[in-house]
Amino acid sequence: MFRRREPVPFAFVAEADQFRSNVTPPPRERATPGQLAGRTLMGLTVVAGLVGSLLFGMPALSPEQSPSRTQQSEATSDGR
Repeated sequence: MFRRREPVPFAFVAEADQFRSNVTPPPRERATPGQLAGRTLMGLTVVAGLVGSLLFGMPALSPEQSPSRTQQSEATSDGR
């Protein structure tokens, strides 16, 4: 019913989780104050752009209120 698996030619791939490296990676470099300021300014610029687009776009997306005066062409308003 169950077949026996054939041996894999690269058996070390199947056993890779058993081996751990004793070499630790070097610590990450800390960001300089200039880099932190640049990242902060970039984030604030993106957020301000999104907020500004929402503020300017909301009036265009809101349903139009019934106009107080209907628009008429000049020809009809002159009685032509």
